[in-house]
Amino acid sequence: MIVTQTDTGWQLINQQAHGLLAIQLALHWRKEKRPVHWVETLTALTEHDDGQDPWEGRNHLTTAGTPLHFELLTYSVEQCHQLIQIGLQKSRWNALLMSMHTSFLYESKRGTDKALDTFLDQQVTNQTKWRKESKASKAEADYAYRFLQWCDALSLVLCMNKIPPEERRLEVSQGPDGVSYYIYQRSNGTIGMEPWPFEESQVQVHIETFLVNQVVFKNDNQLYNAVQDAPITTKEWTFKEND
Repeated sequence: MIVTQTDTGWQLINQQAHGLLAIQLALHWRKEKRPVHWVETLTALTEHDDGQDPWEGRNHLTTAGTPLHFELLTYSVEQCHQLIQIGLQKSRWNALLMSMHTSFLYESKRGTDKALDTFLDQQVTNQTKWRKESKASKAEADYAYRFLQWCDALSLVLCMNKIPPEERRLEVSQGPDGVSYYIYQRSNGTIGMEPWPFEESQVQVHIETFLVNQVVFKNDNQLYNAVQDAPITTKEWTFKEND
């Protein structure tokens, strides 16, 4: 979950909803810059946070009993395997992008866990095999994965309210084209980006959020029920090329 504290409790955004927002952004990316295997790449955007622990016990709570923000999660080799299996059931390309995602996230932890090391070694072999089976070059695969990362980063900037005030610019990340993209909010509320990455001159996107008026929970079941009963708020953003 993406967790933001409010005066009365929490604003919660499901990880899968964040993936859906990433797809909305991706659909407006300039057509001439799209990666190969376009539909599969879009699907991978919705999958890149899948395979998470079920809603049971205290899987979604901190030790203090508050909703667990995704940045506090420790890695799970089991989830990594599940994530890749989800992609593999659709196509080798999806599995390839999910494999690259796990390598990106956890290669820096190599040497700290035998099971993780074994998993990471497997991904080196898998990625070579799945690129070949997808009839794609390493450059094409790298471009597609950087595109996934860029959409993911932009979605998180929006979900986590990271756009600075007073039209100050924030670097989202480098795009798949190697260009750094900057986001800012105008005084009228519209969002600008430099350079402009989208096909259209105006783009609107949205996401569902849940406002939970309770701070601490005994277990996942209590939190899950609170989320289902919570009022839904739709957050919306309008990107405009020019003011």
